[in-house]
This record gives sequence, C-alpha cells and structure tokens, in this order.
Amino acid sequence: MTHPTTDPAVTDLLDAFAKAPADGLEAAFLPLAASVWGTDGPTAAAAGAVPALVAALDPADDTHRGHLAVLLGLLAEAEHPVTDGPVRAAVHAGLDRYLDLLGAADPEAPLTFALLYLVGHFPADRERILAVTAPLGLGDDDRTRLERSLAELDPARPDLGRCWPSPAAWQLNPDEVEFDASLFAGLTTEQLEANWDNDSRTVLAYSGMKAYFAVRYGEALETAYPLPPAEQWAAEAAALPGTAFARHAEALRCPSCSATLDFADASARCTGCDTRYALSAGLLDLSRGETGSRATDEDDTADLLQKLAGMPSMGVYYESVLRPAFLRVAGLNWDDAVTPALEDEYLATRTAPVEGTVLDLCCGAGRWTAVVEQAVGTERLLAQDLAHPMLNAMRRALPEVPAVIASALDLPYDDASIGAVNCWNALQAFPEQADTAIAEIGRVLKPGGTFTLLTFRWADDPIDRHYQASHYFPSRPAGMLLFELDDVKQWLAAAKLDIREESGTGAFVFITAERAA
Repeated sequence: MTHPTTDPAVTDLLDAFAKAPADGLEAAFLPLAASVWGTDGPTAAAAGAVPALVAALDPADDTHRGHLAVLLGLLAEAEHPVTDGPVRAAVHAGLDRYLDLLGAADPEAPLTFALLYLVGHFPADRERILAVTAPLGLGDDDRTRLERSLAELDPARPDLGRCWPSPAAWQLNPDEVEFDASLFAGLTTEQLEANWDNDSRTVLAYSGMKAYFAVRYGEALETAYPLPPAEQWAAEAAALPGTAFARHAEALRCPSCSATLDFADASARCTGCDTRYALSAGLLDLSRGETGSRATDEDDTADLLQKLAGMPSMGVYYESVLRPAFLRVAGLNWDDAVTPALEDEYLATRTAPVEGTVLDLCCGAGRWTAVVEQAVGTERLLAQDLAHPMLNAMRRALPEVPAVIASALDLPYDDASIGAVNCWNALQAFPEQADTAIAEIGRVLKPGGTFTLLTFRWADDPIDRHYQASHYFPSRPAGMLLFELDDVKQWLAAAKLDIREESGTGAFVFITAERAA
C-alpha cells in the first residue's frame, strides 16, 4: 500500500496497522494515532495523511474501520475552535464514504458508534446525515446525541445544559423547563455561545469514548437506574430537632472562630463569637451565619451550568443517570466492572471507625450515605455537602441523618474529633484543592480512624485521557481534571494517613487509609 501524498513515516505506520492481527491492533494503532494527532492538536503530517486514512476504510474489516473512524473523529475536532482548517476539511471530504458505511450498519455495532461520533462533527450536513441514520433504528441515547451534535445554536431558544450523557436522559417537567428558560433569558450572546460550545464538545467526547471502548472490547454499556416517581422529587425533607446535631457537639465547631456550638431547633449559636447558623429540615448551614460570611462567593454560581445544577430534581438525576455516566467516562466503566453492589461491599467492609462521629463527606444525594449508615448506625452518622439540591435528596432518602452544609476545604470540626471519614466519588470535584481536602480529613480524624476514598486517575491510554479531559462540567468549564495516583499517595502521606488497601479497575482509585497515631 502506497500513499504518495502521505508522510512516509505515517504510510509505514498505516501499513503496519492495516496488517495487524486482532491481538496486535492496539500496539499498531496508538503509534499511528500519535503520528497525526495529539492532545495539543494535529501534527504537521495530519492533513496529508487524512486521505490515506479514509482510503484505508475500504479494504479493512469492521474492527480496523472502527479504530480509523475514531481517529478521523479526533482529527475532525483537533483544530478547535477553528472550523475551516485543512485537517477538518480533509476529514469532511470523506463524508460520502462514512455515510455509505453507516447506511449498512447494525445500530448496536461498535463500528456504528465510531461512525456516529465521526459524522457528528459536521452540523452543516445535518439533514443528509439524519436522513441516512433515520432508518437504522438507533437507540434513543445514540440518536439524540447525534441530533445534538449536529444542531446549531438558536439564540432565541437556546437548549443548554441538558444534553449529557444524552438529551434522551432528561425528563423535565414544565416547571423545570421554565426554570431553564428563565436562566437562558439573562445570558449574553457570548455566554450562550460559550456554554453551547462546551455542551457540544462534552457530547462528542462522551460519544467518542463510548466508540473507542466499543471498538477495542466489542461493546460499551450505558447502564442507568430508574428515576423515582416525579412526586418524590419535590417532597419536603423531614424536620430534625437540634438534638440530632447536639449528639455531634464534641466534633462540630464554628467555622468563624472554632468555638463550640449550642443547638436549638431553629439555629445553632456559637459560644465564642455569637454567630447564629440556620438549622432547618435537618440541615445545619455552616456556610454562612447571620453575622458571618458565606464560605463561597455568590459570584461562583454565575456560570450557567452552576445555576442549572440547582434544579430541584438534580440530586435524583445525579444518582439515576449522571453518576453512572460519570463512572463510565472518569473510570472507564463501560463494561460495568464496578457496580453499586461492589461499592456497597467495599464501604461496608472497609469502614472501621474509632469512637466518635462518622462523617460522610461530599455525600451528594445520599446513595452511599445509606451504606455507611448500615455500617456504623444512624446515631453516629453526620453527612456533609455544599450542594443544597443534593442534600435535599439525601434528607428525603435518609430522614434520620442530619446534614451539614459546608466546604470540604475548611471542615467545621475540631482536631482529632471524627471517628471515620468517607469521601466517595467527590475528590475530583475540586482537583486543584484535593491536597487541602485530604489535609483537612487528616486533621479531623482521630488516630486509628479510617478514611475511605473513591476517586479517579488519568487513563493510561492517551485517547481515553483526552476524552476524560474533554468533559466540561459545571465545576470544570475548562475541562475535567483528574489525578495521578502518585500525587494522591503523597497527599495522604502528608496528612499522616497510612494506606491500608489500594485497588481499582480501569481508572478507578479505591483507597482505605488510617490516621496514624
């Protein structure tokens, strides 16, 4: 096979890839990909190589074609934000061939996922692409992701923030639709365009990662869990008396002056600076006081997606739809190797508190708070998060568990006052301050108390790593940021937390550590 317009080195790599057997495909594909694509953009050889990559689709089997389609999709977006660059134009020139392959595709085949990801980069050809894919009977998730990838922003009716992991995953009621519309109405043109672009890139990254996993391993699962009935979303959390917090008085401290707190049914009063903190519906708000200041600046919520995250049912959507999808992209969990049952078993067997309060830090909607509750008992358990919608969902699910609204970066607890801490699937939400959070956990843990942690590391494969980073979530408008495992270990050691167990498939990191004496 010769390609006179292609860099000779790329030609050799493409020949090696074309001849590679199934068990040598990855070893041949990654050097080929690196010769034309990188996380910083296309290489100098990319534009000249694209016609050869497209031509290589013809003689290839479906597994080789799937890899090539993923690579062409990466090249189609590699010049972003430029949309008329030479590499993208070269990839677009192969559209007829991509559509021919799609027209004969099995809707659940790995090659189909790769081709959907590839053609999703060409919204100017939306009608033509949808006409070819309509007869395939694509699943709702794949179909609506493709439709969203091919859509253009309509400033008069922007549809933002409800497209990941797919538009089909969202079932908004009229009040929530109105909630969204009220936010969109106040955005500038620049804000609309920026958020639309972030949404588009996130959907493409999810589609690409699914395709890449499928062409390597034969399938990619999209497990979700049933949504609770809609009437549960708006249910009020049950009230809890101040005594539910008073039993944790030994640990709780005023975030302003670190003095102890006195509890009544409607508030908590600092015995030192006399600041009063709101206490309502089982939530103690230590992020602000009547004479204190908020722990986070209100301006932090100015970003559109941050506001969308305040939707009342977000906590429900998180556990049912968003969290399973997040585990797929952050943990490479497209094979469901890590299940909720496995997580349950890990927490139930690794949580080993010494005397004192057990803290479920960054508890979210409470799915794993319930597991910790079973392990240690309700009387010892205190939940904490900074997201009110999540805590409302947690309180509805676990009406006897009190919760604190506070930052993980400045824990409102005394030194060596907590018997155990759990921080499950949350550390990556504040990656630049993860060392601070771990230091705080080490500070508040009693000697011998356990710290159980689930988080995620960067994937070994550079393409997987690119797709991980190309997810633009509310707290990460510049793209997702994960960890190097050695960094996490260094932070634990600095906090005097000794690792007792470390495991994790894919890009998962499971750790149990113990506070040293």
